[in-house]
Amino acid sequence: MTAPALSGVLEAALYVDDLDKAEAFYAGLLGLERILRVDGRHVFFRAGETVVLCFVASATRQPPAEGALPVPPHGASGPGHLCFAAASLDRLRDHLTANHIAIEADFHWPHGPRSIYVRDPAGNSVEFADPALWAKP
Repeated sequence: MTAPALSGVLEAALYVDDLDKAEAFYAGLLGLERILRVDGRHVFFRAGETVVLCFVASATRQPPAEGALPVPPHGASGPGHLCFAAASLDRLRDHLTANHIAIEADFHWPHGPRSIYVRDPAGNSVEFADPALWAKP
């Protein structure tokens, strides 16, 4: 039996240590819509059709409380990675540098698309890439 087709990534999780800094970066700097925040645990943002989940790992490693949603414990250590599709990389680079965000890398892949890498306040690697980066040939 083959698996049914998947239509895309619905959500992606990053682990942060400071929700205020995460919110300032993802909502304030990048302009993502904040969907939900639970102090001490998580803040969620809408990015197009995808949701970016920023969790405090130590809080999400705890089993759900009695009567809470039965989401299994999870968490990670060390920096993660997230890539946003961005059509106007020159404008984005100007915006990031104007806001004192260091550009770690800005390059064109061998097949042509461009990527820009920065770090969020928790140290996660955040990439902004030409949407053609993973286009089907």
